Amino acid sequence: MLLGALASLPLSLVGGPLDDPQKLTPENEMGPFYKKGAPASSMLRPAGAPGFGLEVKGRVHNTRGDLVEGVEIEVWQADHDGHYDLKGHNYRARLVLPRTAEYDFQSVMPGHYPDRVAQHIHYIVRAPGHKALVTQLYFGTDPVFLGDPAKNFAKDPLVRNPDLIRPVTLLDENKVARALVQFDIVLERA
Repeated sequence: MLLGALASLPLSLVGGPLDDPQKLTPENEMGPFYKKGAPASSMLRPAGAPGFGLEVKGRVHNTRGDLVEGVEIEVWQADHDGHYDLKGHNYRARLVLPRTAEYDFQSVMPGHYPDRVAQHIHYIVRAPGHKALVTQLYFGTDPVFLGDPAKNFAKDPLVRNPDLIRPVTLLDENKVARALVQFDIVLERA
C-alpha cells in the first residue's frame, strides 16, 4: 500500500530526477575579496560576533534534477558592518557536501559597503563532471530592492539576474530572531 502511494508521487517529491529541465543557477562576479584556505566549517560567524543571525541552506542538483555528488562549496561574505576579514578567515567557509547534496551554514546578514549596493554572499561551487560555478546570493529583504526585487534588481549593477535574489524567512526560536534563506543550486554538466 505504501509503495503504491509513493509510486504515484512525482519523483521530485521523493528525491529522484525531475521531469522538467532545471534552470541553471546564473553566474555572478567573484569579487575582489576571495581568499584561499577557508576552513571546513558550517559556522561562518565567529563566536559572540554581533549581527542578525542567518542560516542558509540548499541542495545542489543538475539540470535533469539529479542530486550532484562530490560537491564542494566555498562561501565568503562581509560582516554585519560590511567589512571583509582580510587577515583571517572569519565569514568564510568550505563546505564538503554529503551524498544528499545538501548544505547548511550559519552566519549573520552581511552588511552594505560603499563599493556594493546590495547585501550578498559569494559562492564557488565545484563538483566532479560539472562546470565550476561562481555566483552570489542576494536577499529579497534588502532595502535596495524597494520591496520588489524582480523589478528593482538592477539597482545594484552587479545583480544581473533576479533569480539570485532569494526570499528571507524570519524565525523566532527561543526568543532569538534569525533569518533563513533557501538557495538551491543547479550545475551544468562539463
